[in-house]
Amino acid sequence: MSINKFLEYLLFEKKYSKHTLAAYKKDLETFSLYIKDTFEQNEIDSVNYPQIRSWIVSLVDKGLSNQTINRKISSLKTYYKFLLKTKQLEISPLATHKALKTAKKIQVPFSELEVAEVLKNFVADNFEEARNKLIVELFYSTGIRRAELIHIKISDVDIGGKSLKVLGKRNKERIIPLLEPIVVSIKTYLEFRKQGKNAQSENYLLLTKKGVKLNESLVYRIINDYFGLVSGKVKRSPHILRHSFATHLLNQGADMNAVKELLGHASLASTQVYTHNSMAELSKVYKAAHPRNTKS
Repeated sequence: MSINKFLEYLLFEKKYSKHTLAAYKKDLETFSLYIKDTFEQNEIDSVNYPQIRSWIVSLVDKGLSNQTINRKISSLKTYYKFLLKTKQLEISPLATHKALKTAKKIQVPFSELEVAEVLKNFVADNFEEARNKLIVELFYSTGIRRAELIHIKISDVDIGGKSLKVLGKRNKERIIPLLEPIVVSIKTYLEFRKQGKNAQSENYLLLTKKGVKLNESLVYRIINDYFGLVSGKVKRSPHILRHSFATHLLNQGADMNAVKELLGHASLASTQVYTHNSMAELSKVYKAAHPRNTKS
């Protein structure tokens, strides 16, 4: 079946994660069920655009957001691109489709003061505190993703060379420099880690109290809890800390291409989403300093 071949292609050739594969599979199965129930058609390989548009209308009627619908259509679009690539299709039924309009969500980063307050409140005198402090520092000083942080191995850390090897999306590897305070925090944490009962059997750097690899929920909870003490922002997540890393670097005049490489983005367009905050900062300084805007 083409869908199974498509999922194998994403897994083995495109190196997509299991989570992404599950999302694609669910979208395609949902669409397949709709086509079967509505048009009594067993295959989605030969559908036309009006049929897809009918599905879109049904999704809108169910109250799904435009952003969610666009994601589902993106799954279909990728599937039909695969059929074109493998010569199973001559023209994609989505060739002329335009995505639904969505409101751009502005991700509000933590301020430099908020980050400083969180780090100041740490007393790294036990395993959990030392680990949690290191988690915050790694997010903020390297801009790594949550999944990347969880999968850091001890062998990925070069303390002498002050660098960190990260395996990003599509198994793309990058090396990120480490600041001296981060190296100190890693050494402190590793001392506590050695005392753990099961720590020696785990290759991963960051562990739970039981000596096993961290999970994404725990990492989210750590960031949300600590930043909840100093910030009134609604969203307090590892991604917002990554967002803060990029925004603060750009505010300080960092080159966008350098920030792109640190973040592990495939294109500069992905990095440019962070510029609205640095532009806001630049605008504030400009308005405060320009002679034409000063009050007499």
